[in-house]
Amino acid sequence: MAAGRTALTHQALDDHPRQRSADYLRHMPVAVAVLPARDEALARMERWSRDVLAGIDHPADRRFMQAYLTWRVLRRLRHRSENSPGPRAPTSQSRHRVLAVAAFLAWLRRRDLTLASCRQGDAGTWLATGPAAYDVRDFLAWAADGKRCQKLDIPGPQRRTGAATPPGQRWELISRLLHDDTLDLTDRAAGSLLLLFGQHLSRTAVMTTSQIITRDDAVLVSFGEHEIPVPGSLGRILTELTRTGRAHTGIGTPPASPWLFPGGMPGQPITASRLGERLRAIGIRALPGRRAALTDLAAQLPAAVLAGALHLSPGTAVRWMHQAGADWNRYAADIARSRDHQH
Repeated sequence: MAAGRTALTHQALDDHPRQRSADYLRHMPVAVAVLPARDEALARMERWSRDVLAGIDHPADRRFMQAYLTWRVLRRLRHRSENSPGPRAPTSQSRHRVLAVAAFLAWLRRRDLTLASCRQGDAGTWLATGPAAYDVRDFLAWAADGKRCQKLDIPGPQRRTGAATPPGQRWELISRLLHDDTLDLTDRAAGSLLLLFGQHLSRTAVMTTSQIITRDDAVLVSFGEHEIPVPGSLGRILTELTRTGRAHTGIGTPPASPWLFPGGMPGQPITASRLGERLRAIGIRALPGRRAALTDLAAQLPAAVLAGALHLSPGTAVRWMHQAGADWNRYAADIARSRDHQH
């Protein structure tokens, strides 16, 4: 009976017309364990999926999309949510794929084609429409496995790491973060983890205070398999943040929060998007900053060490090693010019 009341409470809040207010109200009893916690990103993805289905006019296309959402997209996200230690499943890539599939099915319909009649040449024409077209790759593999279409060769898009923050600018930003006491502790800590260690904001946002370790007067941070010592100035920032500096919490948040960066929702960590907004306000762009940090680190560390220390997959670490090899000459020249300019 209690479980039924809980489900009804969650459902009633999900259907509330003022969703932001309803989300805040939900997190207050969750924070004090009156309601069980749930993966809010997954819940939003489920609501969003219903809206996507409602916007597909053709019944056959809607059935294909519903099957793909049910048995591939949401099933995978639920499995990830159940087996991940984080408070929310990453859903942005899944949303891109779903939108690409909806566009693809509509494109086929306009060309008097069906999924079953789509051939390799048709797929090639679709891929030429733009980079987002490649996001149908997962859908077409799933459809082919289920005999809904023939097997089509959809290559992955060419990987490009994009522009990186110039070395001189990166070190100027790091120096400011480590030494400018007028900046908020949240921004100083998150920005330093980004620019020194290449941490993705989605991982930084859900860091816990247990990942900050003090041992023998040194401060270490745990991203993955190993504990990494940090510079003394960053160690002081992280230590102060865990003790007194986490002021950005919502009403109803318990006094003792496990999150290094508590968010505005009671008992929840800050979101990656909010963290990105804060850093942009002080002149730090997350993607270029992360690329610069990882290019620098990958040029100095073996792939296995990079992967274990920074919680990267082996394949990702190897790609960064290759990227660093391709970019290092240019990167080193930039460093040399920066140092010459300073002297």
